[in-house]
Amino acid sequence: MGTLFDPIQLCEVALSNRIAMAPMTRSRADPQAVPSPYAAQYYAQRASAGIIISEAIGISAQSVGYPRTPGIWTGAQQAAWREITRAVRAREGRMIAQLWHVGRVFSTDNNPEGLVPLAPSAVAAQGEIYTLNGLVPLPEPRAMSLAQVAATVEDFATAAEAALAVGFDGVEIHGANGYLVEQFLSDQTNRRDDVYGGSTTNRLRFLSDVLDAIATRCEGLSRIGLRLSPFGDFNGLRHTDPAAAFVAAADLLESRGGAYLHVIEPGVSGDGDSHRTSESPDVLTMARTHFSGPLVTAGGYDRARAEDVLAAGRADMIAFGRPYISNPDLAERLRQGVALSDWESGTFYTKGPRGYVDYPAATDQNGE
Repeated sequence: MGTLFDPIQLCEVALSNRIAMAPMTRSRADPQAVPSPYAAQYYAQRASAGIIISEAIGISAQSVGYPRTPGIWTGAQQAAWREITRAVRAREGRMIAQLWHVGRVFSTDNNPEGLVPLAPSAVAAQGEIYTLNGLVPLPEPRAMSLAQVAATVEDFATAAEAALAVGFDGVEIHGANGYLVEQFLSDQTNRRDDVYGGSTTNRLRFLSDVLDAIATRCEGLSRIGLRLSPFGDFNGLRHTDPAAAFVAAADLLESRGGAYLHVIEPGVSGDGDSHRTSESPDVLTMARTHFSGPLVTAGGYDRARAEDVLAAGRADMIAFGRPYISNPDLAERLRQGVALSDWESGTFYTKGPRGYVDYPAATDQNGE
């Protein structure tokens, strides 16, 4: 139990507060998935968060399905992330790399090598995806071969090792919002008849293999967390029994000694919209029952609700998303009760510095 401004230990690092900057795609990387030259400034401006969780970072060329999202598989990408982590550390900040593979949520138009989507099974997501040429229907992916599954597991491990080498304090595996890890876990998107499909145990095998491969490369999982979105339906992904899927993943992380569990609460979608009701499942209690390590939660929090959840011991850190876009000094504003600035949604995913590094801190606005 604690308050937002009590210290905490996460990924073997002492943090000054319990405020996390949630991972948010900002679509400013170049066509080779190298982070924007403004990214070091962007993250350093927000270094007063207890921990920054980076935007989702691609583990390979195959993992990239959205436009202008960064990767960490090339030397140029790694060099850019090294400059970013140095800038954050220079402001006494701490930072975790979120690693992802989008699976079927993909357009060849967005891929740096013009690849086609791979997923557990040839099951398309409903809807459209944004490309630089406009919206296009989400395609039917190709089912991954066993060799491709094994290569992707190694891509996760290689990316995790690279992230720690370039100065990140930890790594978060993106197992939420309908991307590849959750596509394997869902019985709606995983229709395989091999060791990765069928039973819950088999559908969990991909995540299990990823964790084991990372543990081998990174001397255990003491700096490795996992993000899940139980009962969510972002990107059209659902489970016949979402509670069982969530519990299985939490139990797996517990058994492997993972650093932390990061939960997106039900009713909050991957695009930040909130549809929470009093009937939403109590995933924090479920998480506490099945995972004994630090619990990070995200769900459209303000300070009052965050303090209530922390005081009750229902979570250990609170992740704030969109407020961090327009309030680089969010931690200070929350501490001092300063009003928050509004964001401009039209610049969430555009190129350049506007709407990215030009939101002032409260002290700048006051001329101090």
